Amino acid sequence: MCFHQNSLPNRKMASATLTRTVYNLSGIGCSEPHARRSLNSRTTVATGVRRKVARCEAVGVAAGNRKPLVTTVKNGNDSLEICRVLNGMWQTSGGWGRIDRDNAVDAMLKYADAGFSTFDMADHYGPAEDLYGIFINRVRRERPPEYLENVKGLTKWVPPPVKMTSDYVRKNIEISRKRMDVASLDMLQFHWWDYSNNGYLDALKHLTDLKEEGKIKTVALTNFDTKRLQIILENGIPIVSNQVQHSIVDMRPQQRMAELCQLTGVKLITYGTVMGGLLSEKFLDTNLSIPFAGPPLNTPSLQKYKRMVDAWGGWGQFQVLLKTLNKVALKHGVTIPTVAVKFVLDQPSVAGSMVGVRLGLSEHIKDCSAVFTLRLDEEDVNSIREVISKGKDLMGVIGDCGDEYRRA
Repeated sequence: MCFHQNSLPNRKMASATLTRTVYNLSGIGCSEPHARRSLNSRTTVATGVRRKVARCEAVGVAAGNRKPLVTTVKNGNDSLEICRVLNGMWQTSGGWGRIDRDNAVDAMLKYADAGFSTFDMADHYGPAEDLYGIFINRVRRERPPEYLENVKGLTKWVPPPVKMTSDYVRKNIEISRKRMDVASLDMLQFHWWDYSNNGYLDALKHLTDLKEEGKIKTVALTNFDTKRLQIILENGIPIVSNQVQHSIVDMRPQQRMAELCQLTGVKLITYGTVMGGLLSEKFLDTNLSIPFAGPPLNTPSLQKYKRMVDAWGGWGQFQVLLKTLNKVALKHGVTIPTVAVKFVLDQPSVAGSMVGVRLGLSEHIKDCSAVFTLRLDEEDVNSIREVISKGKDLMGVIGDCGDEYRRA
């Protein structure tokens, strides 16, 4: 899960004055507004999206055998089947280029037709939930019932750290259900800004009540650290997954978090796995220290993950990593992003990895499909791990999962 740096609420703010924005999609081709964000949450500006990727047909994934493509996250009686490569919709929140509503929904159908039918969004990702509502209605009209069963919409709720009453939680979740036009949210991933305020436990208990009522199918977390995940589980909250930043550069989840996940069965859903596109051929053999010498860092995700590169070891060390990944990619006839995603998917407790989509502007179905035929051998893994070992341990630099969002 990602946040724009310039739209983050003050971590210490206890006021309940933020509003969940009304997204009138007429600006991107929609004739009427969807459900109003009238309750306290986050304000965001919906502008658009863009993303660089390849266009092609999926290799045998949607045609029949979905088994390599999917996995199940579960806790007790709660379970949800998801694609192991998820379509991340942060890019609809602005900063990646303007999107067209109809083209965006067409693109969502194309991904789903290729077998990539799990979409990840959030209450503050601009019109993402509204777009999903339009998309799911087209699926209901234009695709068979068994197709609909494979489509999953995962959303997040990111409230300010105010008093979490049952009514407050219920009304906010109702907004997402209306925007996404579903009777029950497939997965609600919860984020909390301030650990010194243990209201997150109240919120999660109310979310669990809504799950029991059938309003939510599975309850999950995003950007929680290991200590708080353990506390939540000890309080009997049936968490199925925790969405965290995880890439070849950022291996923090494979320390404390993965150990707890292996003990409890909680799975990880990862984002930032291709670092906004930095882990790609586009940035191979480039020198960003010389003005205009390399590709521009012109999206929020590129800027965010460039800071991670700087914390990990700098651009020179990152080039060593890109060259190593390129060697592996050429050996297997795939791309650097495909290798990067496959490496993370092979890590313990990882159920799925997010790849951001610039709906209607670019596409990467071919690269995503190749993940499921790629097999990294011992030589590949050892060469990648050798480069990882030369970078800084981001656990020591930043802290545990999600701590990058909670530093003063």
